Amino acid sequence: MSLYIVAEECISCGDCKPVCPTDSIKEGAVVFEINKKTCTECNGDFDVPQCVKVCPIDNCILPLVA
Repeated sequence: MSLYIVAEECISCGDCKPVCPTDSIKEGAVVFEINKKTCTECNGDFDVPQCVKVCPIDNCILPLVA
């Protein structure tokens, strides 16, 4: 699975980028974006996704539903 950032909620604070163990978060044209091909939701590294843990906005980073 993968996570995604809800563009309408993101305030572009950048808190998520440095905590990503797979370096899957990059600054996009408008807000930060998560690479769905490399995001592991921190499985194997942490019990909870670190980007969700540090994000100051509730429901800004959500699971990507196929």
